[in-house]
Amino acid sequence: MKTKPAKIVGIVSYLAGLIMIVAGVATWAVVSVNLNEQRITVAADSPMLAGATVGDPFTAYAQAQIINTHAEHATDGKTYAELGSEQAQVRAEAEAAGIKDITLTDPAVVVQDQAASPQYTELKNRYQALTAQRTTAMNASFLRASLFTSVVAYGVAALVVALGIWALLVGWALRGLASAPAPAVVRPATDTAAEDAGAV
Repeated sequence: MKTKPAKIVGIVSYLAGLIMIVAGVATWAVVSVNLNEQRITVAADSPMLAGATVGDPFTAYAQAQIINTHAEHATDGKTYAELGSEQAQVRAEAEAAGIKDITLTDPAVVVQDQAASPQYTELKNRYQALTAQRTTAMNASFLRASLFTSVVAYGVAALVVALGIWALLVGWALRGLASAPAPAVVRPATDTAAEDAGAV
């Protein structure tokens, strides 16, 4: 039985396993260092890991969740898209009231709009409040996306390490099979008896 292919595959599996383990551990370390450099602390009102420094997948996930909670409180539970729709509605109301552009800050235009509609101040305040809420929702979304990217990176790193260990085990098994002595060929007893009878 040829054992050379099994030896080659075993060695390749060993090398691949080692590379994957090193790559996975290195990725985990790089993500952890980068998170620690940001000096993020899990919010005190987080239901889990409150006050911990964000530097692993669990603290990153905890901080992402509490950011979402804070954003929902700040925006009254509305999403970025929903707030955009409400802004469009306020702009439509302003146009219907004779206001040129509720978003402008040019003093000359503001004076004209104030003169054109007694609703200007109320609509302007609503629009600015929605803008602030939408900015909060956007920033929270970006922060959560960054933290979840770190969580995913940790998961990929752990998966690569696990696959590396599996490759090492496969390589070990294949090399063990390749180095095992070939089994002895035992001829059936009936054949031997027949040969002896023929010789007589």
